[in-house]
Amino acid sequence: MYKKNKISTLLFSTAISLSLMACENAGVTANESEAATESKTAIESKTAIEVQKSPSMANKTAADLPHYLERDVQEEVFYFVMPDRFNNGNTDNDLGSKTQPISAGGLDKTHKGMFHGGDIQGLKDKLPYLKELGISAIWLTPILRNQAMQAGSSGYHGYWVLDFTEIDPHLGSNDDLKDLIDSAHSENIKIYFDIITNHTADVIKYTECHGEDGLQWLVETDKGCPFKSVAQLAAGDKYTTVIPKGQEQLKTPAWLNDTKYYHNQGDSFWQGESSKRGDFAGLDDVNTNDPEVVKGMTEIFKNLITEFKPDGFRIDTVKHVNTEFWAEFSPALVKHAQAEGIKNFFMFGEVYSFSSKELSEYTTDGNMQSVLDFAFQSAMTQSLIDQKGTKVLATLFANDGDYLDHDSNANQLMNFTGNHDMGRFAYMLQQSKFNYSEEQKIKRSLLAHAMTYFMRGVPIIYYGDEQGFVGDGGDQASRQDMMPSQVASYNDDDLLATDATTADDNFDTTHPIYQSFAKFADIFYQYPALRRGEQATVFQADDNNIFAITRTISNEQTMLVAFNVGDSTATANISVNGNEYKQVAGSSKLAKNANSENGEFSIEMPALSFAIYQQVK
Repeated sequence: MYKKNKISTLLFSTAISLSLMACENAGVTANESEAATESKTAIESKTAIEVQKSPSMANKTAADLPHYLERDVQEEVFYFVMPDRFNNGNTDNDLGSKTQPISAGGLDKTHKGMFHGGDIQGLKDKLPYLKELGISAIWLTPILRNQAMQAGSSGYHGYWVLDFTEIDPHLGSNDDLKDLIDSAHSENIKIYFDIITNHTADVIKYTECHGEDGLQWLVETDKGCPFKSVAQLAAGDKYTTVIPKGQEQLKTPAWLNDTKYYHNQGDSFWQGESSKRGDFAGLDDVNTNDPEVVKGMTEIFKNLITEFKPDGFRIDTVKHVNTEFWAEFSPALVKHAQAEGIKNFFMFGEVYSFSSKELSEYTTDGNMQSVLDFAFQSAMTQSLIDQKGTKVLATLFANDGDYLDHDSNANQLMNFTGNHDMGRFAYMLQQSKFNYSEEQKIKRSLLAHAMTYFMRGVPIIYYGDEQGFVGDGGDQASRQDMMPSQVASYNDDDLLATDATTADDNFDTTHPIYQSFAKFADIFYQYPALRRGEQATVFQADDNNIFAITRTISNEQTMLVAFNVGDSTATANISVNGNEYKQVAGSSKLAKNANSENGEFSIEMPALSFAIYQQVK
C-alpha cells in the first residue's frame, strides 16, 4: 500500500497544477503554458506541504455564492450523505424512540445492517467540514420515522417510513432538523430531503402467504409472495390482506393504515406490470393510480415543505410509480414551495435506468425537473474503468436533446460516480479485470469526479469518497461510517491515498482527495460556463483517449475542457472557435496550429488527466 506522504505528493501534483493555473497564471495563453509548467515544477514539493498545513487556502465556498434562495440548482455542488453513518452528535438518541417500540432499538455498531448512531446533530457539527469541501447543497437519505426493525435488519437508511410527519427518533427531533436547516442556510448551504411515495414500511400481510395472523411465512419461494396481475385480480384471484394485531394504526397520516390505498398484488419481480404495482422487497406498495392517494401524498409533502422549508427533494424509486402520478405531483409541490418563498425549489428523481430515453420520460411526460443521470454514470464507467474508449461519452451527450422541455434540460441532470445502492466508484475500479494499481485507482477516481464537475450536469459527491472510501460492494457494503467504525468488513478496506482506515475518524481536511475536490469546486464556482454553459463535443476519436468539449454561454464565456482517459500521454488536433485560450486548470500543452485558418489547436495531455481553458479572443 502507498504511504500517505507518497500519495499526497502524487495527488498534489494534480491539485497544485489546478491551483497555480487558476490563480498565479491566470493570464497565461496557450503558447506560454509550457514555460509556466516548467516554473511550477520547481516549487511543487514545497507547495504541497504548505497546502496540507492550510487546507482552506482561498478556495471559493458556499459563502462566496449568491444567497441560497436566489441560486439555481445548476450553481450547486451536492453532498449525498446517510446521517446514521456520518457523525454521532447526540448519543442520547442512539436507541431511537423512548415511547414508540416500533421505532426503537436496532443499534449495533458492529453490524453493517444496523443503526450506528449518526444523527442530525452530528451532521450540523460537521457543516464547517462540508463548507471547506466546497459543498453548497446537502442531500440527506430519508429522515422520517421508520419501522426500526424489519426482516432481520434495521431502518438506519430511512426507506421504511411509518410516519410522514415526524423525524426518526434515532436521528433527532423535528426541532433538531429545523436547527440543522437554519444552520446550513446561515452558511448559505441548501438542504434536500430524500422522499418516498412508492411504498411505506412493511406492515400489510397476505393470509395466503403469511397466515391468518400475518405472522407466518407459508410460501416456499425466494421471490416472496408471488405477484398477481391486474388480469388475475379481475378474474377474482386476489390476496386477502391482514394487518398483525396491534399494528393496525402504526402509520401517519391515518389514511395510510387503510389497505384499500395499496396495490396488494404481492412482491415485484422487477419486470412489466410488477415493477410499478408490486411490493418493493415486501414493502407496502402505495396505489398511486388512485386519485385519493395522489391527493394524500401531495398534501403530505406540501406539509413538510411548509414546516421545514427544505430547498428541494430527491425522490426515491421513481420508475416504480406510474408516470401520471408524477405529472400531477411534481408541479403541485414546486408551486407550493414557491408560494412558501422557496422560488428555486427543485426536485430530482431516482430512475434506475441507463437509457436516456427512459430517464427523460420522467422529466418530460412526468413533469419532473430532473433525474439522477445513471446513463452518465454508466458511460463514465465504461470509459474510465472498462477502457471502452470515449465513444460512449459522445453517444451519451448526443442524446441530451431528449431532456429538453419547458422546465428541464441536460444541464440540470444530476451527475454522480457511485452511490449507496450500486456501490462506490473506487470499488468498481477495484473489481476491474485490469487490476489497477493504487496510483491508477486514485487518478481514475479523480478524473471521474472531474467529469461530474466539469461536464454538463450538477456534481454530486457520495459521502466518504473525499476520504478515499472503497467498500466491498453495493447496498450495506457501501455505507461505511465516517465516524470511527466498529464494522470489521468496513475496517479491513485499504482506503485510497491514506494509511487511515474506517476505524479512524475520517474527517481529514488534509486528505489529498478532499483537497482536490475542494479545488474542483473552486474552479466550478469561478466560471459560469462550467455550470450553465451549453455543451458541445469538439473532439472524439475511436483510436484516441482524448475527449474534449466546450461549454459556452453565448456572448459571455467559452471554456474548453479536455480529458485523457488513457494510461499514456496523448495528443489531438481540436477545432474550436477563437484564436487564443488561457489555461485555468491542468498541466497539458495547447498550441494553435501554425497553418490553421479555422481555429485548430494541438493539445498534448499527460495520462489520466484533464485540462480547462478559457477562450480569451
